[in-house]
Amino acid sequence: MNKAELIAKIADDAGITKVQANEALNSFTEAVTKTLKGGGKVTLVGFGTFSVTKRAARNGRNPQTGAVIKIKAKKVARFKAGKELTSKL
Repeated sequence: MNKAELIAKIADDAGITKVQANEALNSFTEAVTKTLKGGGKVTLVGFGTFSVTKRAARNGRNPQTGAVIKIKAKKVARFKAGKELTSKL
């Protein structure tokens, strides 16, 4: 499912227009992004938790030359599915 299909599904289920569903989805993603940027986490009971983890610096290899390269440390978004979501799969 892509974003357009998700917006159409939300609009149909909630009985709202696709424009309103798009605004709601954009608001959700912006709120999650802002919270994660601030170092917090977002927990949706029954669905899962969005959080930020730190990935340590490490050495990698250039696949073309085989040369060792340094990969910088960075923060990455993480999603852990909740118990209810996991049981429904």
